[in-house]
Order: sequence, then C-alpha cells, then structure tokens
Amino acid sequence: MRRTRWTGALAAGAAGALLLAACSGGSEDTGSEDSGSESGESTESSEESGSQDSGELTPVSLQLQWLTQAQFAGYFAALDQGYYEEEGIDLEIIESGGDIVPQDALAAGEVDFAIAWVPKVLGSIEQGAGITNIAQIFERSGTLQVAFADSGITGVEDLEGASIGSWGYGNEWELFAGLNQAGVEDFEMVTQAFDMLALLNGDIDAAQAMTYNEYAQLLETVNPDTGELYTAEDFVVIDWNEEGVAMLQDAVWADTERLETDEAYADLAVRFLKATVKGWIYARDNPEETATIVTEAGSTLGESHQLWMTNETNKLVWPSTTGGIGLVDQEVWDRTVDLALGTSNETGATIISTEPPESALSTTYIEQALAELEAEGYDVVGESFAPIEVTLNEGGA
Repeated sequence: MRRTRWTGALAAGAAGALLLAACSGGSEDTGSEDSGSESGESTESSEESGSQDSGELTPVSLQLQWLTQAQFAGYFAALDQGYYEEEGIDLEIIESGGDIVPQDALAAGEVDFAIAWVPKVLGSIEQGAGITNIAQIFERSGTLQVAFADSGITGVEDLEGASIGSWGYGNEWELFAGLNQAGVEDFEMVTQAFDMLALLNGDIDAAQAMTYNEYAQLLETVNPDTGELYTAEDFVVIDWNEEGVAMLQDAVWADTERLETDEAYADLAVRFLKATVKGWIYARDNPEETATIVTEAGSTLGESHQLWMTNETNKLVWPSTTGGIGLVDQEVWDRTVDLALGTSNETGATIISTEPPESALSTTYIEQALAELEAEGYDVVGESFAPIEVTLNEGGA
C-alpha cells in the first residue's frame, strides 16, 4: 500500500526561485492582467493585418512557459537575427511565471502561439482547451532526479523510503512514472523550490533538476569539504530518458480552430515555424553568440550558466532523429500519451483519462516549413552536431 507523504515548500531558496527556474511554475490562472491585455491586442491585429506580400509585418505574440533564458534560445536568436521579420512577422515574446499557464493563455485567445510541455497540455486539452502541437522542438527530456553520490541512492528503486523533491505544477509526472515503474510506494514528496538548496542543505535525499539549469547550479557551487566546485562525480543522476519514462517537453502550440478555419493563420503558422527553426539552427551553430543574445534580451543568469543552458538545450534538440527539428517521433508521442493515461500520482490521479483527440497533434505545418527550408539549403537535421565544452564558474558567473 502506498504511503506517500507531501510536505510544504521549503523556505530555503524560495526568494531566488524565479531567477533560476527550469520551466513553467504554472498555477491554474490563465494569465496575468498585463500579458492578457497586450497579447490579446496582438492576436486581433494578426487577423486583420496585411499579408507578407504587402510588405507589412503581422504582429504575433508568443507565450513562453517561463522567464527569459536559454531554454528558449531559438526564439530569441530568430528574433535577434531578423528571421521572423524575414517571414513578415513582428514577434512579441512574452515571459511566463507563476501566474501564467501558457496553454491557457493560448486557449483563451490571448496569444497566437505558446510553448509548453506535452503532458501538461494533454491535461488541458481534456479539460476543453482547443490547441494543437504544431512542432515538437525538444526531442528529448531534460528532467533529472539528483542525489549525492554517498547517499546510497543509485537508481529509482533506492528512492523507497526517501524524501524526494519535486516542483509540482505538472513537472512531476516523469518522476511519478519512474516511481510507478519501479514499484516505489513509500516515500516523502517534498515541494521543492526552483533551485537545489534543499539538496545541498540536506533537507531532501533527491532533488528534481533540469539538465540545462538546476543541475548546473550544483556544479557551480563550492563544496565546503574541498573548497572547490562540486563535480559530476559528487552526484548520482537518474535520467528519465534512460529509465524509459521520459515524456515530451517543449513544443509549439497553436489554436486548433484558427488552424482549421483561418487560412491566414495557418499560413502564419508555417512562416512562424520557418523562422523558429532557423533560430534553433543558429543556436546550434553559434552557441556562444546565442547565449549573449539571450542575456541581452533580459535574462539575469550568469554568463557561464547561460552558455551551459544553451549547450544543454541544444542537446535536447539536435541531432534530429525524426527527419527534421519539430517532427514528432510517433513512438515517443505514444509513450507520452500512455504514461499520461497510466501514471498515477500520490492521490491515484492520472494526467488524462481518455485518449487525446487527433487534433492534439499535427505535423502539417512543420513539414511544410521544413520542406521550404531544405529547398533553401538549411540543415534541419544537424546530424553532425556536437556540443561544446562549457566551464561553469562559481555562481554561474
């Protein structure tokens, strides 16, 4: 019998959580007052503005699922390099935070496109959100569970009886899938701040981390026993990709009804994806420059941390094994759906109770975008991609 215990959020590090967050914090609010009004105007104007051929730029709004950081490197690179403008788009990138749920903002008509994790959106679609995945940007999951090397934890099965940190807000489902698969039933689930202080302070046995963010926070922290920065050898990492329970993460979502009824919006989706893919290609081929672009766009992360994030995010995108960035591996999509249907949390609830509608996923728009880009000579697969070596400095400076 499962004896899971939830405890409240740890105070340590809560004040700095927003600055070094991995992904959407996500309350159930549909959006902040400010972002709602601004992006609503952008949506209306995108329907009424002139075509690309007229020379006029179409105002378009993109809702991120978190703050400005290199998790979204491709979008900022594309904006900086003028790729959206080349496609006739005047793009506004809107940050998210604890009071904004990207898929809800999109479903409410407040923005034109949104970035969000697939399992979270599947739950929203079941609740009535009419939105469609038009490009699966992240092919791999970036979620880890991390413990100290001397903790006795070497795999998921060792989490039995442990105190486990998780952010919640829909970020916990891969963790629960892993626990379900390993038959782990007795554990204490602790609501973790968006940092690694709870693990570093010994308040929990294993912490949730993204490869591109919180894991780096560990490696840019001084080990008090040695006076040097921690190294990878100081930790045990549980990678949900290796455990077979990884779920699809960052994807581009569009309004289903507008795709089906508004030819201009459908054309806009293709042009938006073309520019976006060019941005991710730029991020792949120019990681140092891209990290600088994101910093100048308003990120408060340190220089080495930002470069680490750019590099690790590229690993989730490149190389594409599906024939091109944004295309969905059907096997991974089916696994994500199956896990959303079958994974239960501490209350016994699952993400969804029925199969998602066919409209939840469409490859039509990304296929057209990729075909046009390939015809123009762009490498949309990145088969020769190799990550760079990044040296983290203390505090990510």
